[in-house]
Amino acid sequence: MTITPSAQADVATLAPQRVLFVPPAPRPLREPPDLFGFLRGARANPLETWTEAHFEQPILAGRGVLGRVTVLSDPAAIRHVLVENARNYRKDDLQRRVLAPGLGNGLLTAEGDEWRRQRRAMASLFTPRQVAAFAPAMDDAALKLVRRWRRRGEGSRLDVAAEMTRVTLDVLERTIFTQGLARDPDALGRVITRYFDAIGPVDPLDVFGLPEWLPRIGRLRARPALRFFEEIVDELIATRRELVASGRPAPRDLLTLLLEARDPETGDPLSEIEVKANIVTFIGAGHETTANALSWSIYLLGQDRVVRERVEAEVDEALASASAAEALDRLVLTRAVVDEAVRLYPPAPFMSRAAIGDDRIGPYRIPAGSLVMIAPYVLHRHRRLWDRPDAFDPERFLPGRRESIDRFAYLPFGAGPRVCIGASFSLTEATIVLARVVQGTRLELEPGHDVKPVQRVTLRPSGGLPMRLALR
Repeated sequence: MTITPSAQADVATLAPQRVLFVPPAPRPLREPPDLFGFLRGARANPLETWTEAHFEQPILAGRGVLGRVTVLSDPAAIRHVLVENARNYRKDDLQRRVLAPGLGNGLLTAEGDEWRRQRRAMASLFTPRQVAAFAPAMDDAALKLVRRWRRRGEGSRLDVAAEMTRVTLDVLERTIFTQGLARDPDALGRVITRYFDAIGPVDPLDVFGLPEWLPRIGRLRARPALRFFEEIVDELIATRRELVASGRPAPRDLLTLLLEARDPETGDPLSEIEVKANIVTFIGAGHETTANALSWSIYLLGQDRVVRERVEAEVDEALASASAAEALDRLVLTRAVVDEAVRLYPPAPFMSRAAIGDDRIGPYRIPAGSLVMIAPYVLHRHRRLWDRPDAFDPERFLPGRRESIDRFAYLPFGAGPRVCIGASFSLTEATIVLARVVQGTRLELEPGHDVKPVQRVTLRPSGGLPMRLALR
C-alpha cells in the first residue's frame, strides 16, 4: 500500500479570506512526555499528551507506555486498518477495560461474530427512512427547549452543556423510550455526566494491563451511576414486555424495534443481555456525543458574528414555511456548522485497535498484538490535511469544498464496518436542534469564562458552558 499525503489542503474558499476564530485547544508538546508526564497528562486530559509531530507527520511509530504504538494520520493507512484489512484489527484491551464495565457488551464494545450479529440485527433501526420518521419528534423537543428558554427571559444565564444534555434526553424519550424513562431526566443527565467524569480519567492500572480484580478508583466512583442505569433499563424493558404481552399496541419506537430485532441471516433475536447493553449505550454514549456536538456548535457560533448572521438568515428563510424536520435539505450552512464543530471537537477524540496478526502499512511493520491508534482530534487538525486546521471555518463543508475532503481524513463517527450506527440520527438531531436555537435566540459566552476542551471518553467543555441568553 502506498502512503500519500492528502491533496485536500489549499482548496479554494467560497468567500474572501478573513480573520477566522481559532477556538481553544491544548498547545501540542514539543517533545514526547516521559512516563510520569504521560500518566499525569492522560489522567488529567489526554488531549494534552499529543506532540507537534503528531499534527505534522502522517505516521509515527515507536515504543512507549502502551508498548509498540503506531499512530496513523494518513487517510490511505487509516482506510487500510478500518476497511481493507479490518478483520485483522480489534478494539484493544485498554478501550474495553474502560468502556465495557459500564456499557456492557453492546455494539460499542462487542467483537468478532458477536458484534457482526448485533450489527446485522440492528441495521434496520437506523435506516434513512427510520431516522426521517424520528425527525418530527426531534423538532418538537427543540421547540420545547426554546419555549422554556424564552420563559426565562432576556439576559438569563444558561449552562448550555447542561441544557443540551436535557434536550437530547428529551429526544431519547420521544424516539427511543416514548413511554418515558420513569425517572427525572435532569437526574439522569447528572448521572450520565458523573459517570463519564468518573471513568474518563485513564487509570494507570488499565494502562499497564494489571488484573481486573484490582480496584479502579474511577469504577468505584461510577458504581452509583451504573446502578442507576441498570435500574432504568430493567424498568424500561419490563414495562415494554408487559405491554407487548398484554396484546395492546406498543409504540413503534427504538425500544420496541430493538426488542423485535432479528439477525436477518439466522432469525435469532438479541439476547436480554445484549438488549440491555445496547440500551445503556444509546442512553450513555449516544446521547452524550450529540449533546457535546450541540454544545460546541452553539459556542462556536457565538464566537463568529459573520457565520452566525448567515446561519440566522438561512434558518429564518428555511423555517418560515416549514418545520425543521421538513427543511433539513435547506439547512446547508447549519449542518456545516455541526460538521465543523465535530471536526474541531470530535465526539470520540481517539480510537485504537490491536493487530490480531502481523501486518504492514507502507514501510511500517505492524507486529501482532501491537496497537494502532487513530485520533480524530489529531487527524482533524493535521497540518498536511487541512487548510487553517485550527480555525472555525464551516464553509469547508459546503458544496464545492466538501468534495475535496478525503473520507478518511474526517472521522467524527469512525469509518468502515464499525462506523457509528447512530451517526445519521445524531447529525439529524443536532442540525434540527441548532436550527431552532438559532431561530429563537442568540447566546453569548459568559464574560470571563475560560472554555477548555477535556477528554472524558467523549470530548466536552470542562466545567460546563455558561452563556447569556438574548431573544430574537
